[in-house]
Amino acid sequence: MQPISPQEFEALVRDAIDGLPPQMAEHFRNVAVVVEHENDDDPDLLGLYEGVPLTEREHYSGALPDRISLYRIPLCLVCEDLDHLVEEVQVTVVHEFAHHVGIDDDRLHALGWG
Repeated sequence: MQPISPQEFEALVRDAIDGLPPQMAEHFRNVAVVVEHENDDDPDLLGLYEGVPLTEREHYSGALPDRISLYRIPLCLVCEDLDHLVEEVQVTVVHEFAHHVGIDDDRLHALGWG
């Protein structure tokens, strides 16, 4: 599908974050979620987690927030319609947030979130 406006996309991202299960959302601290048009290094990338996973933190204070980037254009382009985009945004938010809590790609794929 053609990319939707940044404002419409940001609303989908907010809905996906608000829809996180409470047991996941309680770990959503010191994380900045940003929407970008696309990743400069990999224009096909849907999302990216940058930071130190909770499982690897030791003496972690005074650090900048971790960052989850969601890429509007590639997410829109891989989707057939708005319903598919809503689902893909939810999956991408969960996938990147899972990296924040220490779940790697192999485990995510095994769980069906890859």
